[in-house]
Amino acid sequence: MKVLFDHPNPFLLAHGGFQIQIEQTKKALEEIGVQVDWLRWWDADQTGEIIHYFGRPSAAYINYAHQKGFKVVMSELLTGLGSRSDKQRWAQKLLMTAARALLPASFTAKLSWDAYQLVDSAIALTAWEKNLMVEMFEAPSEKVHVLPNGVEEVFFLKPETRNLKPERNKWLICTATITERKRVMELAEAALLAKVPVWIIGKPYSESDPYYLRFLDLVKKSSNLIRYEGGISIVRASQKSTSQQEASSSSAQWKASASPPWKPPPQGALSCFQIFHGPNQHLARQRRIAQSVPPFYRGNHSNLFMSNPLIAQLHPSP
Repeated sequence: MKVLFDHPNPFLLAHGGFQIQIEQTKKALEEIGVQVDWLRWWDADQTGEIIHYFGRPSAAYINYAHQKGFKVVMSELLTGLGSRSDKQRWAQKLLMTAARALLPASFTAKLSWDAYQLVDSAIALTAWEKNLMVEMFEAPSEKVHVLPNGVEEVFFLKPETRNLKPERNKWLICTATITERKRVMELAEAALLAKVPVWIIGKPYSESDPYYLRFLDLVKKSSNLIRYEGGISIVRASQKSTSQQEASSSSAQWKASASPPWKPPPQGALSCFQIFHGPNQHLARQRRIAQSVPPFYRGNHSNLFMSNPLIAQLHPSP
């Protein structure tokens, strides 16, 4: 069994959680004996049985793959779509339906709306994402598999192995790319109002991003309530004593009341191999985990955030 991983955007252009998911999924599959390789677009002789496409492939891509005997699995993050209101999604669905009826097929083909119907399987990280795939893109429900993301084992080390430092217990930890979509600055503003110390770990897509510059200005004026030293890799370079294990141990001290009380699998979603080769111990474990996910964690994350009165005070709904 050989799986080829493909993704349209080079990692060097933008970092983020999707890159980590891809890398950890590859690592997890290899650990259970699946051969995984990066799809080499220049290699006409590359072989394999499954293409796992991280993103949304075009209909032509899927059809060409099928003609070559490949099965195609797709994993697309629907964070933006899932954060929209019911009315916004309804309007989007209406526009999609009208576009299919009125616009040339050559135009709508570029949007790859049909990908969910053409692929052999699609992977959603939550039941909410699966609902979006079925509702918005008419994906056959039986083709969509919910496989929750995993996290690294270091987050579950026992306290005595984490080298916990007492002063780290007071911080609310936020790990995210510093970009408007993640609303990191809004979190920092709410923390200032509530006088809750927050430690933000992450970096921007570009250090010249106006949103990032406003965030840095807020950090300077925060009277040490907001701690920011960059991303984990930056902290490692500037402070040799700071390691991923230490950052992870800090994360273990989260005080956020919405922290999900369940333990995900130790690595990335063990996706395509399991789907095409039937139940095994790993898939059974994923299913047990999926069934244990709290209901609030399956729903719209933005509602959870925007319902906070501090956030509502800073950014009232229009």
